[in-house]
Amino acid sequence: MRTVRAALLVPLLLAAAACGADDGPAPRATGSVPPAVPSALPPASAATPTGDPAQQAAAAVAAMDDTSLAGQVLMPYAYGSSATSVDKGSAAGNQGLAGVDTPAEMIAKFRLGGLILVGFTAKDPTGATNPTTNVENPQQVRALTDGLQEAARRLPGGAPLMIGTDQEYGVVTRVTQGVTMLPSAMGAGAAGQPRLTEAAWRAAGAELAAMGITVDFAPVADTLGPPANTVIGSRSFGSDAEANAQQVAAAVRGLRSAGVAAGLKHFPGHGHTSGDSHEGLPVVAQSRAAWTAQDLPPFQAGVAAGTGVVMSGHLDLQALDKGVPATFSKKIMTDVLRGQLKFSGVAVTDAMNMPPAMKWPPGEAAVRALNAGNDMLLMPPDIGAARDGILAGLRDGSLSKQRLVEAVTRILTLKFRTAAPTRPDLAVVGSPEHEKAVAALDAASVTVLRGPCSGALLSGPVTVSASGGREVARVALVRALQAQGFRVQAAGGTVVHLVGYGDKTTDLSPSARVTVAMDTPHLLAAARSPVLVATYSSSKLSLGALAAVLAGKAKAPGRSPVAVAGLPRTAC
Repeated sequence: MRTVRAALLVPLLLAAAACGADDGPAPRATGSVPPAVPSALPPASAATPTGDPAQQAAAAVAAMDDTSLAGQVLMPYAYGSSATSVDKGSAAGNQGLAGVDTPAEMIAKFRLGGLILVGFTAKDPTGATNPTTNVENPQQVRALTDGLQEAARRLPGGAPLMIGTDQEYGVVTRVTQGVTMLPSAMGAGAAGQPRLTEAAWRAAGAELAAMGITVDFAPVADTLGPPANTVIGSRSFGSDAEANAQQVAAAVRGLRSAGVAAGLKHFPGHGHTSGDSHEGLPVVAQSRAAWTAQDLPPFQAGVAAGTGVVMSGHLDLQALDKGVPATFSKKIMTDVLRGQLKFSGVAVTDAMNMPPAMKWPPGEAAVRALNAGNDMLLMPPDIGAARDGILAGLRDGSLSKQRLVEAVTRILTLKFRTAAPTRPDLAVVGSPEHEKAVAALDAASVTVLRGPCSGALLSGPVTVSASGGREVARVALVRALQAQGFRVQAAGGTVVHLVGYGDKTTDLSPSARVTVAMDTPHLLAAARSPVLVATYSSSKLSLGALAAVLAGKAKAPGRSPVAVAGLPRTAC
């Protein structure tokens, strides 16, 4: 049987070698404590051959039965901040999701190919699919990923685990403590300097690799359309497809150079709709010509730059396959992505616990997604049902063995390609070198949309105010202004007011001399301040760059990558 399977794999492996590449019933985990039930794992399997990733993939596939193959295409999340030691709440969450207590047991039971690290925050457009948090700081993440990889090494074939996360920076960032925070994609788009973007993402990649993360589901390759599109917003580099293409390629190169696979999303493009796929099926009503001109270029550029992963979007792109979510469309995920774009890496679904993917039972949805051309199924709402559906599909012929082997071969090839023999030391995380690279991008992104372009924009004592829930950013700016020599007082000074993601006109301050948008700049159209500035981000480095501009010690070279009603792209 192994000989037959290996023979079937030859054409698939030749193609792979050429590639560049919920519902949780329990409360979120708050840390690790002694396990409710000790974790029991099988002994480690024999070492997988070293060398060419495609050859390693062939050897691993040859060691797998159908159950192992089915497990390799699943990438769920898990509760708990440790692989083997979780609190009672996390154990209950894992029981509901997979019938086990710990993440390591989940890997062993389902022979998983991957696991996504998740984090819930209230002001996050993707929060609905992240009902728990299993990331805290770089040290904890490294210990968690080490434990997850140890569990994966015990599986048949001994392949490494694909460990992914959504580290986009900006409003969607999973690991925030202790890392070097990049500006949002829109901030990089405002800077308009791909070399700075690449250097910043190289730093980000090194930090992710040090924490044991092998795939970053970033950058967002969506070209932004209507201002009402808040689910993408500042996650996009902007509204210009060609400029976005350069930025996407730069981010992919940066991650790749650090040994981390980039994951473009959300193919075929989530920017030209105001719908939210976390709530329903958004309709993309562009003509095919408009989609080709406005949405395709960043994905083409990312594929050409060697992205390892492309994530599908749960979108109804009517010009290509009307009424069918792209994730489940063979016309989109195979004919366009594979045929037109020549992508030969791993296609991963967007979360399968989102409403458009839950139109069918988990098992049927899994088979439909694989048949459309996806290789990895992200965050299935019921892991057992998804796995069993795949096995049932093999038995009844609704899913061919060749299609499953093709998917697993792509996954394994990428996993062996990103499995570095040694990882960067955790000392690189938050290093001065990385801060310097990212600070340069932040400084280039600051945009003045109204007000003077030289000299200090403030005088006298300063008061910093902010809309609700932005105390961390407010304090960071206070400290940055103090470092620039300003006297900052609680009240009575010249007001600098901060607004960000999700804010409305009622969150503006009519008395502010300076209003700062730390997300998309659209809200500035309603602000009456004589000085309007966009940083597109609320990170410490971003606000430090802002303080230098307010003090007149730095220029504001940024240019808004989206049009703002009644305002220029830059006043400078």
